[in-house]
Order: sequence, then structure tokens, then C-alpha cells
Amino acid sequence: MQVTIREMKPGDLPAVLELLREFAEFEKLVQFCTATEDRFHRAIFGEEAFVEGLIIDCGQTIAGCALFYPCFSSFRGERGLYLEDIYLKPGFRGGGTGKRVISEIARIASERGYERIDFQVLDRNKDAIGFYRSLGAESNDDETHFKFAGEAFRRLANGQS
Repeated sequence: MQVTIREMKPGDLPAVLELLREFAEFEKLVQFCTATEDRFHRAIFGEEAFVEGLIIDCGQTIAGCALFYPCFSSFRGERGLYLEDIYLKPGFRGGGTGKRVISEIARIASERGYERIDFQVLDRNKDAIGFYRSLGAESNDDETHFKFAGEAFRRLANGQS
């Protein structure tokens, strides 16, 4: 199956919202999923947009998405991207696509002179934690706040394992 990772376009928003509802159900947080197409359009494509998105496109199916925006670590003085969400439909997991998406985000960050990717994972999502750790993610605290920095970040940005 041909998988393409591409920039999000305005026409993708209905599918993105559907994916995020699936993700909210998966995370048992559906009561908090109140996003609208208009809000997303303003945040990603509007005049003062600051969020970016990637689409995992499998031809006839949008199999997933990732949303991210700039962040800053004040203690280290490092610029980075904050990975707000990444979601792949269950049937598309396990084939390396998730790693490709993370690598693409790292490449984008590196191209901008950024040095890290920060993100959070629910502590009950052990599969995701294992996946991120296998790529070199570090956690400073309670296994919910993670980052790709240093050598792990450089490897991902260069498309290496």
C-alpha cells in the first residue's frame, strides 16, 4: 500500500476532525472533543495561523494526521516543535508509518534550526510510550511528558533508525 505523508490542506479538515474524534474515543476523552472545522481553519490556515498539520494519505483513505506548532524550552533555551497530536487508524499501525511521520516532523524542525520535539502521552497508553521510547524519546518525569532531543532528534531528522 502506497503511503504519502503530506501537508494538511483545507479540504482535509472534515477527515481530520473525524480522525480526532476517533482518537478522543481511543483515549477515553471524547467529552473534551469539541473542535470545529472553523476553529481548525483559523488555527492552521487563517491570518494568524500557528498550527501545522500533516496527513497520512493512503490513496482513497486518509489514515492519520499529526498536528504541531512551535515551542520553547526556557531552561535549555531550545526552540522546538510541540507535537499536539498524532493519530493513525488501527489498521495502519505497525508498518513504520508512525516513525516516518515523526521523522518528517523532526526534519521540518531541524530545517528551521529547531533542536527538539516535545509531546505528552497519557500514562495508560503503554503502546505509544513503548513506540516513542523505541525511537529514543526521553521523559523528565512521570512518563507523560516526553521529548526527542540530542542524538535521537538528529537521527530522526536525518531519517535514520
